[in-house]
Amino acid sequence: MKIILAQLNYIIGDFEGNTNKILAAIEQAKNESADLIVFSELSVCGYPPLDMLEHKYFIELTEKAISTIASASTNVAAIVGAPLINQKKSGKNLYNAAFFCYNGKVLHTIKKALLPTYDVFDEYRYFEPGDEFQLIKFKGKQIALTICEDLWYEQPLLSGFGKEKLYRQNPVKELTKQQPDFIINIAASPFAYNHDSIKREILGNNAKKYNLPVFYVNQVGANTEIIFDGGSRVVGANGVIYDRMPFFEESFASYNLEDVLKTQKTTDSFPIAERLHKMHDALILGVRDYFKKIGFNTAVLGLSGGIDSAVTLVIAAYALGSENVRVLLLPSKYSSDHSVSDAITLAENLGVKYDIIAIQKIVDQFEKQLNPLFKDLPADIAEENIQARIRGTLLMAVSNKFGNILLNTSNKSEAAVGYGTLYGDMNGGLSVLGDVYKTDVFKLARFINREKEVIPENTITKPPSAELRPDQKDTDSLPDYDLLDTVLYNYIELRKSASEIIALGYDSKLVERTIRMVNMNEYKRFQTPPILRVSSKAFGLGRRMPLVAKY
Repeated sequence: MKIILAQLNYIIGDFEGNTNKILAAIEQAKNESADLIVFSELSVCGYPPLDMLEHKYFIELTEKAISTIASASTNVAAIVGAPLINQKKSGKNLYNAAFFCYNGKVLHTIKKALLPTYDVFDEYRYFEPGDEFQLIKFKGKQIALTICEDLWYEQPLLSGFGKEKLYRQNPVKELTKQQPDFIINIAASPFAYNHDSIKREILGNNAKKYNLPVFYVNQVGANTEIIFDGGSRVVGANGVIYDRMPFFEESFASYNLEDVLKTQKTTDSFPIAERLHKMHDALILGVRDYFKKIGFNTAVLGLSGGIDSAVTLVIAAYALGSENVRVLLLPSKYSSDHSVSDAITLAENLGVKYDIIAIQKIVDQFEKQLNPLFKDLPADIAEENIQARIRGTLLMAVSNKFGNILLNTSNKSEAAVGYGTLYGDMNGGLSVLGDVYKTDVFKLARFINREKEVIPENTITKPPSAELRPDQKDTDSLPDYDLLDTVLYNYIELRKSASEIIALGYDSKLVERTIRMVNMNEYKRFQTPPILRVSSKAFGLGRRMPLVAKY
């Protein structure tokens, strides 16, 4: 049996585009004399469709697309993912299902049993869990067809509070009682920089435990903040990767089932990709797809000469092309000469259009108009925020006038502790680095410069500063980033309490102050643009905290 895995990039709700992409792949499979082609989870409608699933028209369009795909599945079988209406009198309206199409018909529907409802996932909001476990018999082989989380009955704990077994039933165990020949898993598994190692463990453990090869197909591409890295693969019955498809790009690979069944690779020849490399590629894909899928081509951002805007600009230029990105340099009287020169050097290195608009006269006018109210009160954060908001207003003006999306340049460390100005430097249609800690922003800059100097060395080595008052440095109001980011990681990603972090050896006042800043600035993060997710716990969709609460 010849099996093809189709790792493709889908758009949520684009039934015509998704269907045509699937049909083209089916035709290619026919040309290659394949027996079976496999597509990813909810490939027909795109993942995650969220509340679109509550609209009747959306489901009707899904059913129409499935019918078209089934009609094309002659001489080759196709497995696609789509919502399926629950015909029972009780339960949720839909199932998350896999459709097995052959000879012009849908011959089997397999319903996802394990519905993730954590982090960015909210499937139990929409879907009824499947409770029937049946194999698919095809060309003399018995197939155990599963959908993403169905393989995740046992999963590693990412924090100290939780369970390794989240569910009451194990779909793979139930299916293997019927003696399948191999497992197929269709998935929409989001990217996180540590996820590939976890995925290897999950897929390998299932293959080895049940002595069955696993054919795993994941989607690729980004839908708003969620990025899918692809990395589809075949895992041998001994748990070792037989073959792996590329990350962050569409791909099409064919496998002879008999070769997979008889070949037992003993050494994994697919090393885990370096963390920074994966983050870099994920961010580029996230920016590119965000623009492409909402129909915009050009971006604008404020380039300060600092590290965050520098890395954001490089990512944007690589994702969209330098000709589709423009930057504004918006110096005030507190901006250093080298900040302006560093920004110009970077823009010229990338071939990006830049304009310089000095903001001091605008700042002076604001302060003049506010003087009757502020009178002789000393300058403080109010005057600092005026500068940030003037910059934000100018950037939004250019965005509106020329049809550009404003890219937000804040990093995760700043977003965590509220080191940013609402309606100022927190403006934007997309946050590129909002899930990247400051220490990793510096590392990404070094990664970008690994072959030649793109980002000026001075931008990387100078002390970080918002440059909103004389001789300002981030460390005036924040701990050193190496220390801050470690505390933040323990609190946000690992969900450790203050006492647990202090027990690791960190200063109690530092830990308590940091956690207090995180908690009290939830209202700011609630108003930020979508953040590209590259970690296991990003702000936004995957971290839902009350704005009004006693922490």
